Amino acid sequence: MSNPLFQMLGGAMPSGLGNMGNMIQQFQQFKNNFRGDPRQQVQQLLNSGRVSQQQYNQAVQMANMLQNMMK
Repeated sequence: MSNPLFQMLGGAMPSGLGNMGNMIQQFQQFKNNFRGDPRQQVQQLLNSGRVSQQQYNQAVQMANMLQNMMK
């Protein structure tokens, strides 16, 4: 089962630091095209069952890691 959160990010699944630039570029593109409230979008994914709590937790962990790297 694919992860809808990563699909929203353009399918960016990090496989190593070599892909970091590509992942950042994909995120920038996603960010520029995103419309709506991100928290509401994620909550809808959780409520619909399209994303499990475990997938959500993994995405939050990855986002926190990326945020720390960009400081």
